[in-house]
Formats: sequence, C-alpha cells, structure tokens
Amino acid sequence: MDLSRKFANVPAAMTMPSLHERISGMIWGQFAGDAATLGTHWIYDLDEMAESYPGKVRGFEEPREGHYHFGKHSGDQTHYGDAALLLLESIAEHGSLDLADFAKRFTAFFGNPACTSYKDHATKDTLQNLTRDPDNLRSGSAADDQPATVTRLAPVVAVHRADPAIIEAITRFSQNNDRAAGYALAHAQILAALLEGKDFASALDAVAGSEPAAQIAAARAAYGKPVTEVTSAFGQSCPLPKSFPSAVHTALSHAGDFRSAIVAATRAGGDNAGRTGMIGAWLGALHGIAGVPEEWRQKLSARESIRRSIEKLPV
Repeated sequence: MDLSRKFANVPAAMTMPSLHERISGMIWGQFAGDAATLGTHWIYDLDEMAESYPGKVRGFEEPREGHYHFGKHSGDQTHYGDAALLLLESIAEHGSLDLADFAKRFTAFFGNPACTSYKDHATKDTLQNLTRDPDNLRSGSAADDQPATVTRLAPVVAVHRADPAIIEAITRFSQNNDRAAGYALAHAQILAALLEGKDFASALDAVAGSEPAAQIAAARAAYGKPVTEVTSAFGQSCPLPKSFPSAVHTALSHAGDFRSAIVAATRAGGDNAGRTGMIGAWLGALHGIAGVPEEWRQKLSARESIRRSIEKLPV
C-alpha cells in the first residue's frame, strides 16, 4: 500500500531536523514514551483503566496501589526504561556498545535486593544465567520474545545504526531468542532509515523478507482503523508478533504528532509501555528533538542523566 498520499495533509516541518536533532529525538522519545505509560502499564481491561483514571488517560499517570509499578512516581521509567537508561549511560561512557560493562550495570541494578523495578522473564533469566556463568554475554532467556531489547535500542542505533552483529549481540544478552533478534533488527532498521531522513512510511520499507516485514504489511493494511480496535485485534500483550505491528499501526496513524501517538497507544492498554518505547523512538527520530514535547521531557525523573549521556555520545 502506498501511504505517501495518505500523509499529504501532515504539516511539513519548517526545516528538516539535523542528524543530531534526530538522534536526540530518538533517545528522548524512547524514554518519554516509556514513562508516559507508567501508571497504566499492563492494564488490559479498558473499563478498569477508565475507572482508575476517570479524567481520561493523558499520559504520566501515577501508579495506583496494587499496580505493577506502585511505589514509582509520575516521571519515573518502567522496568523497560530503567534498563534502557543503564544501556544509554554505558554507551555514553565508552563511546560504543560494551556488553561487559552493560552486564555489570545490569546485574548491579536489577540484582540489588533493594531494587524495586519490575523484573520480567528476560531480566530474571539473564540474572540467573549470569550468576552461573558471568562471562557468558549471550545469557538471555531462550524463550522470551517480548519487548525487552527493542525498548532500549535507541542509543545503540545512535552509535552503530542497524549493524546486524551489534543488534544480535545486544539482543542475545537478555533474549537469546531468534524471534526477538529478528524484531530487534527490524526496529533498528526502521530507526536507521529515519535517521537518514526518510519519512515513516518509507522507513518501514527498510524491513524486508521476514516475519516483522509481514507484520508491517498487516499493520499497513489496517491503516484508517482506530488504534484501540487494531491493537485489540493484534493483541494487547507483550510478545513482539502482537506488540510490534500494533506499534507500527499506531505510529502510522499518528505519524504527524508524537503526543497523540503515545496517548493513543497508552489508551489501548495492555503492554502499552513496550509499544510506546518503540513508537517514541520512531517518531522522535522522524521529527527530531523538537517533536518530543518539552513538558514531557521535563517530567522525566532521569532527564539530567539522559541529557548528559546524549551530550557524550560520539555522534
């Protein structure tokens, strides 16, 4: 499907973002997208979401008691964002992906008994495998095909673009799973194309001949349908065959506006943080730093660390 004509009514920016602005937008967008869903993450029942937040979900809701992220506060990251911050800081410090350094940071943070960040299957399995074999940096969960890696890839792409060996290495660290590796490469290819200045619909063409490509085609075919309806059809849950096409559809539907894309994905429920981590990176790379709302960036608890780390990146 040729979507270029469908976006003819999307206002063009006065000036095209520079590469540095796109990289900054990609990284800030990943973190802002993740944090926006903190209070609503993994609420699958949309009636329950409406009851919990009767003023309508707008992003950055405070987690309620009994919620997976209860104890965190608006502006904090989900566990996806916590791991992403560790990776950003590591890459900023070393100038490139240093898996051994990231492994130390990952273990120190998530392995600390005082850590309150949620530990998903990928995290638990990786910690257990590293305990048994600290030098094995392909310690990821063999069964996990969820968004653990795709939600932290922005700084990797900033430095290494879609280098298949690098993307494979960072994926296998926490997800030693072929499907997860395939979707991580697809995500990186889209981001790399956006950094080159392609529009979102064209950037999707960078992914070809794979399961993610087939899911992109399915997302394109659903263009024009409501985000909540399409997300429900693909599935609100974590596995990438569900979350990835839902994220693509949402980004296509709201390609002109970062905020509306993130809010639409958030309101669709389920693993909205997994989807908004991808969407935020895509649309941040598309529009540059100016496209990521300043007020959202200022809400992030980790904003100073993110800012300093971006300044250190060798790009």
